Amino acid sequence: MSVTMRYREAWEGFWSEAPDDPGAVFWDADPKVTAALHLALFEPHVVDSGLALVDLGCGNGTQTRYLADRFRHVVGVDLAAAALDHARRADPAGRAAYRLLDAAEKGAAETLHAELGDANVYMRGVLHQCEPADRQPLADGIAALLGERGRVFLVELSEAARPVLGGLAQSPAGPPPKLAPIFRHGIAPGDVADDAVPAYLGAAGLTVLASGELPLVTTETAPDGTWIELPSKWLVAGRAA
Repeated sequence: MSVTMRYREAWEGFWSEAPDDPGAVFWDADPKVTAALHLALFEPHVVDSGLALVDLGCGNGTQTRYLADRFRHVVGVDLAAAALDHARRADPAGRAAYRLLDAAEKGAAETLHAELGDANVYMRGVLHQCEPADRQPLADGIAALLGERGRVFLVELSEAARPVLGGLAQSPAGPPPKLAPIFRHGIAPGDVADDAVPAYLGAAGLTVLASGELPLVTTETAPDGTWIELPSKWLVAGRAA
């Protein structure tokens, strides 16, 4: 079985079992504490807000629907058909479009770019969950979607998140209920060095235009009742002017 096929099947299994309830998935936080904060950082760097926006790795579409209220044409893409089933059920009015796509698959992003033209891209917490062999192809796919005018906002767990997740996973009581299915399906976050993310984008021909740190809010709580937040880094990138 190929690396990509194993990865795809893991996500299909996860989303097939995931509840439809809002916030039932570990990272399915309210857009007010996720996409809304990200857009405030992203929009000053967007060259053309009239371009389509691709929510890459959209999952059940919680952030996609929020983005669809702020951009002209939003397409949520995911490699798991079960994830898109969730997204479509939660969006009966069709505020966004949804597409099955593995952006790490050679030619897939180019095909979508041929349809949409240059696009802006939003991606939250996808690269660190990829198999190592798929990370550079994914960055190449992002570059293909952007074309010359698009910009990408990307947020990924930082190196500092790994011990936090490790501590949660190794708790005497076991991992928190919303984190357990992730590990059970073999989707444990990978170890991506902080400096590797801009390196992947640079190798794809993109230039980092802005970057910073921002906690990644989850829907799970610690034993003391506080929301679990994971250290993360964000960046905006695009073609050099």
